[in-house]
Amino acid sequence: ERNQADVSEAKSGRTDLIFLIRFRHCCLLRNQRCLLAYLYDRLLRIRALRWEYGSVLPNTIQFHMSAEEVEWFNRYKKSLATYMRSVGGEEGLDLTQDIKPPKSLYIEVRCLRDHGEFEIDDGTTILLKKNSQHFLPRWKCEQLIRQGILEHVLS
Repeated sequence: ERNQADVSEAKSGRTDLIFLIRFRHCCLLRNQRCLLAYLYDRLLRIRALRWEYGSVLPNTIQFHMSAEEVEWFNRYKKSLATYMRSVGGEEGLDLTQDIKPPKSLYIEVRCLRDHGEFEIDDGTTILLKKNSQHFLPRWKCEQLIRQGILEHVLS
């Protein structure tokens, strides 16, 4: 507002205010660039949260987000889900399953609690009992690892 008032005075003939007007304008542009950089960084971090935590954010993280950020997260989540359903045939393709490329297609897992029978795509049925160890396809047991039923055994 002070800059606009000084501009109207400078138009009427006070040329000594031009440097002050330019200085204030440069400060405003710098602050705008800093603010946009901050908001863009937050947007990238919120997008990364979708890949790290999945489609539901923990309350401790969501508490620190504004309503607009939560809304943007939900729209990004829906957009990503729509895209994943559109590729990969009938079932779609879950891009969030393997963030890092797997070193092998099969992994050794230990069952942490009784789960019952578990069927693999080739029709083999495996009984998942507490403390039993199995060599299973990675993509088939990722969900059970996240649920805490299986544990990846690292040799």
